[in-house]
Amino acid sequence: MKGKAGLVVGIAIGYVLGSRAGRERYEQIKTQWLKVWNAEPVQTQVDRVKDFAKSQAMALPSTLWESAVKVTQAAGAKGTPGQKLDAALKSSRESADDVNHAAQTSAKAVKDAVDDAIDDVSENGRGGA
Repeated sequence: MKGKAGLVVGIAIGYVLGSRAGRERYEQIKTQWLKVWNAEPVQTQVDRVKDFAKSQAMALPSTLWESAVKVTQAAGAKGTPGQKLDAALKSSRESADDVNHAAQTSAKAVKDAVDDAIDDVSENGRGGA
């Protein structure tokens, strides 16, 4: 389904860029595109994507910050310099795993959201062949 949508978009862009029908036809295509872009269902999906992107953009930095705090606390703990170093290294490994997990979770959530949006468009008869 994704391949078909990409093909349709590619053909449309190619037609617009390669059209030799002149400025008038270009303006007609542009007007139709703006009608589609400004349609309520399209803008609803755009708003959903924006909201989702904002929430996901905040997830990873907060994980990075929490990880940095943990490493700093481990390095500042009581003990010998060797014990502090070991604690900081252990904490940094755990933090790296947390950041990796958060990044993978965000990437999967983005993929799922895109798939859901494509499915919604397809079910409403506006996508794919």
